Amino acid sequence: MTTKKILIVVDSIDVNDSSGSKANVSLILNLREVGFKLKVYHYSRKKIHLENIKCVQIPEKKWSLLYFLSRSQRVLQRTFNINLAKFIEKIFGFSFTFFNDCNSILHSLEREKDFNPDWVLTLSKAASFRPHKAILKMPHWHSKWLAYIHDPYPMHSYPRPYDWVEPGHQFKRDFFLKIVEKSKYLVYPSKLLAEWMGGYYKNQKGKEIIIPHQIARQNVNDNLLPSYFNINNFNLFHAGNLMSTRNPIFLIKAFELFLEKNPKAKEHSHLIFVGNKSSFDNFIIEKQKKIPQLILSDGYVPFDTVITMQHNASVNIILEALGSISPFLPGKFPHCIQAKKTLLLLGPYYSECRRLLGKEYPYWSTIDNVNKIELHLTNIYLIWLKNRKNLILDRKDLIDYLSGKYLLKIINDLTE
Repeated sequence: MTTKKILIVVDSIDVNDSSGSKANVSLILNLREVGFKLKVYHYSRKKIHLENIKCVQIPEKKWSLLYFLSRSQRVLQRTFNINLAKFIEKIFGFSFTFFNDCNSILHSLEREKDFNPDWVLTLSKAASFRPHKAILKMPHWHSKWLAYIHDPYPMHSYPRPYDWVEPGHQFKRDFFLKIVEKSKYLVYPSKLLAEWMGGYYKNQKGKEIIIPHQIARQNVNDNLLPSYFNINNFNLFHAGNLMSTRNPIFLIKAFELFLEKNPKAKEHSHLIFVGNKSSFDNFIIEKQKKIPQLILSDGYVPFDTVITMQHNASVNIILEALGSISPFLPGKFPHCIQAKKTLLLLGPYYSECRRLLGKEYPYWSTIDNVNKIELHLTNIYLIWLKNRKNLILDRKDLIDYLSGKYLLKIINDLTE
């Protein structure tokens, strides 16, 4: 069988800039591992090398009207606190920076003459979808375009409490309708997300394929562990940004109740949050005065360090929003499965994480059920006291689903 070639256009392959980039790199590495020949065009802000993969860093176009307008807008905001973003996006749908970035990507891709891919895969992060916008202007690739949709788009398509109507929302919806129309397949990381988006974009029916975020080889190095992480302790570990919708207050109250009911646990138990600063930092810092077992990192922690902590934790925690549904597959889900440590899932009843773990998975609760969370913590702690090796989460079914073998099957089954 001839080795298939995949041209990948991606916002960033810098694993330290966002969870989206981490997920993108894991997917790229697994595509290489299962034998596809890859060429990666990336818009990262620095040169990055991925082993045995041809990577092309896309330069920003700095001699254009759009570049001048985007920088002028930034200067006005920084110098005079004048924010023109809402006004501009209401008229054009997107920022000047977005348009210039897309043109920069397009300019580099138009120079690609030699690779002749079987598939063109666009990967993005956050709410940008810049690679997708660029490929829309390259119709000769539409018949082989795999458009990866990592999150709902635009923002009013999110489930509550994430949803809000952003400036230029109709432009953004029209943009996404074109992606659905022109792409060969729409790739989603989550079955629930594909179904959710199908409710907004009826014309996607029959184009959806599911490729979950991937387990990839990680650098686990115990020498990277910070001083506050003692591998001999009962460590409850949450990695990632605490966005305003990911409310940790109930979890912290449950942890406080757990310590009150299990006073001996105070000697060796910690609830650890690592990630960028959040709106909950002041609450956590204030709580630390009463609960010294509560630990908050001093801002961002490097990816390799986080991975090492996940592999050494007693319990890894996934915290989702309080709502009726969470169709997202968090980028850290495969990391938690790979770590093989007990997973405490706090989220809605209808959740992609819960769907994958199974309805019979014992350690699940909505985020606001303090008593149930405390009960889970106590039950897990008693198991840890007896034999911490019994907290291993060995889910071969999920490891297979999140790994290269399943990925290879999905792509090889696609009809060109």
